[in-house]
Amino acid sequence: VQLQTSGGGLVQTGGSLRLSCASSGGAFSSRAMGWFRQAPGKEREWVATITSGDSKYYGDSVKGRFTISRDNAKNAVYLQMNSLKPEDTAIYYCAVRGGGGWAIRETSYDYWGQGTLVTVSS
Repeated sequence: VQLQTSGGGLVQTGGSLRLSCASSGGAFSSRAMGWFRQAPGKEREWVATITSGDSKYYGDSVKGRFTISRDNAKNAVYLQMNSLKPEDTAIYYCAVRGGGGWAIRETSYDYWGQGTLVTVSS
């Protein structure tokens, strides 16, 4: 499985960005997908997960502002980010699990994309 992440960039506080992650490989629809982020000098942090059953889970810091979605026909997962804040600045990674359920630990995810940089200016 290979994951290709795109959509990062520079945005002002309060702005929006949409990240995309395209997956190659089998059984996409049966897998849970997640987004993580790593800010400079910090550990990687879980952001959101969408299960194979389309249930969605969010970290407290992004709840109400970010929306995760998937398009199984395109083998893609998306992260719509609204009301962005400077503290959202990070490299964002998508990841895929072998199973379809919810997980927030990095070790629960088997494959990772290369990451895309999101910078929010104040």
